This record gives sequence, structure tokens and C-alpha cells, in this order.
Amino acid sequence: MTVMNRREAIESAVRILAPRIPRHEFEAVTDHALASRGLHGASPEAAAWLSLTAYIRHRLTDYDSLLDDGYDQESARFFVLDDMNAVLEEWGSPRRVQAEDETE
Repeated sequence: MTVMNRREAIESAVRILAPRIPRHEFEAVTDHALASRGLHGASPEAAAWLSLTAYIRHRLTDYDSLLDDGYDQESARFFVLDDMNAVLEEWGSPRRVQAEDETE
């Protein structure tokens, strides 16, 4: 798959996962999915989902502040789960982050 085809596939997946995502956040999520070395081998759909949830967690919740305050990763993820799902709902996502997803 060429870089352009991968971008288009990821963009399509993000649109399905979050049809009401604001444009600037759409671009940031897509760019992250393409730039993240850990997502290069992932399917476009998986890369889009993982990038979307990481973006929401780090940019739109108190996750990093909780870590800075001494919470461990599992606890911080637990405390931002509802906020993450509220954003996903606002953006029209058919999926939600589950607690068991956050402990893996």
C-alpha cells in the first residue's frame, strides 16, 4: 500500500469511527496514525482507532495530569474513561472504549 493509499484508508476509517470529529482534530488524528512507528504495521482501521483514542486521552482529558500527580497508568486510564467515551459520543462514534481495553 502506498503512503497516499494508506492516508486515504486511515482518513476513511477515522470518518467512520468519528463522523463529527472537528476538522483540525481529524487532521491531527490522521497525521498521528501515519507518523507513529508503532502503528505502521497495523491495519488502517486499527491505526485509526488507536490514534483516535490516544488523541482523546492525551489532548482532551486529564490523563497526563493524573500521571503527573502520581497515579499509575491503569488508574489514570480508569478515571478518564467516561470523559473519553463522552467525546466519542459527541463525535458520533459507534464505538466506545471499554475498561478491559484500557488494562491491556
